[in-house]
Amino acid sequence: MNVVSPHVFRDNSSYFQISTRFDEQHGALWCILDPKPRACFTLEVLAEIRRFQCGVERLAEAGSKSGCPVRYVILASRTPGVFNFGGDLALFARCIQENDPGSLREYGKACIDVLHPQTTGYNLPITTISLVQGDALGGGFEAALCSDVLIAERNTQMGFPEVMFNLFPGMGAYQLLDRRLGATRAERMLLNGKLYRAEELHAEGIVDILAETGRGESALYEHIVRNSTRGNAREGVLKVRRRMRPVRYEQLLEVVDIWVETAMRIGKKEIRLMERLARSQERLTGGGQGPLVPRGEMAPAQPAG
Repeated sequence: MNVVSPHVFRDNSSYFQISTRFDEQHGALWCILDPKPRACFTLEVLAEIRRFQCGVERLAEAGSKSGCPVRYVILASRTPGVFNFGGDLALFARCIQENDPGSLREYGKACIDVLHPQTTGYNLPITTISLVQGDALGGGFEAALCSDVLIAERNTQMGFPEVMFNLFPGMGAYQLLDRRLGATRAERMLLNGKLYRAEELHAEGIVDILAETGRGESALYEHIVRNSTRGNAREGVLKVRRRMRPVRYEQLLEVVDIWVETAMRIGKKEIRLMERLARSQERLTGGGQGPLVPRGEMAPAQPAG
């Protein structure tokens, strides 16, 4: 039985919010975020990522006798200065104003449908990598955390600003941080609303590889080459991690339900802030200037611990 050829990932003609490429030499399959008009996870972006992931999952359906041509799945971004701003704030505000929790839950489920395969390595002998070359906020930080390896350039910042809206990040942040930090430190990071520099997160063990600015892709390939002779051992260690510290889909879905309940209780002031930030994100996506946070509403970062 033949595995699905990776050439299916080279055809970008049907994608509008992402692009893909396959590096056969290293077995590295790239999913590059290129969302428009805002660098956030709209339903359209999530649908395209999920379609890409289904192609990866077909490799498993084809069987393992011929081996898997994909050894790494890499999540990156094309937007200068931005990895991803996170959730679709305009959608959130509209659903809350219209008292539509069903659509919010549908959105949350679409998010975890994308997050979970990247967290489990598609149930294949695949290592997942997030390459963060721009700021990652909220759901963007969740997306970065869901991979086995998180590589970040020194100039980047990451954090969970949802507390500004009297909300919390509900699509995997708690579980993913708990795996790396433990519950107490994870909760502190979720509730302090601060942006952390990549070097701070590296010191805390959240960022696995800290790259110099502009050298993120080089650092990624150096990591791949460095581990090429110990791939069997690394695959075994990843299996142990996923078995001992699993991120379960059913648990993610339960948290989404809590997130929806919490979102539906926020007030008009927070909804207006969501709408204002959504407009700012749209302006900044084209300019690549990084996230706009209202002055005084997010304090300078402190150590995560």
